[in-house]
Amino acid sequence: MNKLTTKEILEENLSRTAPHKLRSLKILVPNIRSLHNVGSIFRSADAFGISEIILSGYTPTPPRPEINKTAIGAEEFVDWRYEKDAKKTVHQLKDEGYCIVGLEQTDDSTDLPDFDAAAPERICIILGSEVSGIEEELLPHIDEFVAIPQFGRKHSLNVSVAAGVVLYAMLEKLWNG
Repeated sequence: MNKLTTKEILEENLSRTAPHKLRSLKILVPNIRSLHNVGSIFRSADAFGISEIILSGYTPTPPRPEINKTAIGAEEFVDWRYEKDAKKTVHQLKDEGYCIVGLEQTDDSTDLPDFDAAAPERICIILGSEVSGIEEELLPHIDEFVAIPQFGRKHSLNVSVAAGVVLYAMLEKLWNG
C-alpha cells in the first residue's frame, strides 16, 4: 500500500464525473457571517462537483484571504454568484424548475437518510446561519426540509460541516442514479 501523490489524486479526481443530478445541484448560502465557513463550503462544493453556490445577504464573497484560506483555491473552480435578496432568488430558482430543500430542523423535516434525492429533477439546498438557521421569512418558500439526524447533546452542526454531510449524502443517493 502506498499513499497517492497529490498529482495522482488530481488525475483520479479529474477522470471521474459527478452524477448528473449532483452536477446540477445548487447551494444557496444566505447570511452566513464566517468567511472561513464560506471557504469551507466552496471546498466541499468543489469536491462533490456542485454546479453553483449562490451567496446572498451579508454572506461574504470572494476574493477574500479568509475565504481562500479554507477554500484553498476552490472558489476559482466552483461557479458562484451573489444575489442580495434570497427570497427573490428562491422564486427565480423555482421558475427554473428547482426543488428548494432547506437543511433545517422543523417539525416537518425528513431525516436526511430518508430524503429521496432522485425524485426532484433539480435541487437547490439552502443552508441556515450558524446562530438561527434558515430565516423565518424564507421558510414558507421552501418545498421540503431535511435534517441531519443527531444523537449527541448538542443540537446542531457547524454550517460548513453540515454542508459537507448533506453533499456526501447526495453523492451516496445519486451515485448510481
